Amino acid sequence: MITYIISNFAVSKYNGRTVHIKNTIQNMKIIVSEEIESVCPTFVGACVEARVENTPYSKELWDEINSLGEKYKETLTTESLKEISGIAATRKVYRACGKDPSRYRPASEALIRRMLQGKELYQRDTLVDLVNLASIAYGYSIGGFDADKFEGDTLTLGVGKADEPYEGIGRGMINIEGLPVYRDKIGGVGTPTSDNERTKMTIDTTHLVVLINGYDGDEQHVRENAEFILDLLKKYCKSHEGSYFIYQ
Repeated sequence: MITYIISNFAVSKYNGRTVHIKNTIQNMKIIVSEEIESVCPTFVGACVEARVENTPYSKELWDEINSLGEKYKETLTTESLKEISGIAATRKVYRACGKDPSRYRPASEALIRRMLQGKELYQRDTLVDLVNLASIAYGYSIGGFDADKFEGDTLTLGVGKADEPYEGIGRGMINIEGLPVYRDKIGGVGTPTSDNERTKMTIDTTHLVVLINGYDGDEQHVRENAEFILDLLKKYCKSHEGSYFIYQ
C-alpha cells in the first residue's frame, strides 16, 4: 500500500520512492488499497488538477470528438474495441473482483461502443465532454470531479461492498459490489462505470480533479493521457496552471 501526500512543491519519499509533486491539492492523500493491488499489482494512476472555467458547449471540442468517432468507425468494431489495452485490463479487473464487464461496462468502452453503433454521445457541458474525449482517445476509464466537493483529506481506491450506497450520475442508486471505487471520508465518489452525483462536475465547477485509471500498468500511456487532458483544458477551459502526478 503506497500513500502519496499531495502538497504544493513537495518532495517526499515513500517505500523507497521519491515522489515529486507540484501545484496540487493541499494536504490530500491518495491510497491504492491492498484489495486493488492483489488483483492488479501493476496498476498506475494519474491525478490531474487544474483551475478551470466551464462553459455549456464548445463547438471546437465537439469537432474533435466527432472526428475521433469517425476514425473509430473505420478501424474498430464493438468486439475489437475490447482489445484496447486500457479497456481489456479494466474488464479483467472487473472479473477478478466478481463483476461482469459486459453488464457493467467501463465508461471508456461504453462511450466508444455508442459511437460505433451510430448513436450520439450525450452533450453535457465542456468539462464533462472534455473528460469523455480523453477517455475515448486513450481507452482509460477516467473520473472527473469537482475537487471542492471531496470530504476529508484522503481518497482511497478499493472495491465496492455489498449494499454499499452509491448514486451514479443520472443513474440513481447502483450496485457497486465488486467494482473498483474511490472513496473519500463519507463514501464512494467514482468507479470506472459511473462517477457519483455528490462530487460531480457542474457548470459552476472551477477546481477540477481528474483521475486516470491505468489498470494495464502502462505508465507512459497514462502520462500521455494526463498531458492530453492538460492541453484540452488550456484550449477549452482557460486553464494555464494545471499539473498532474502519478500514483501506484
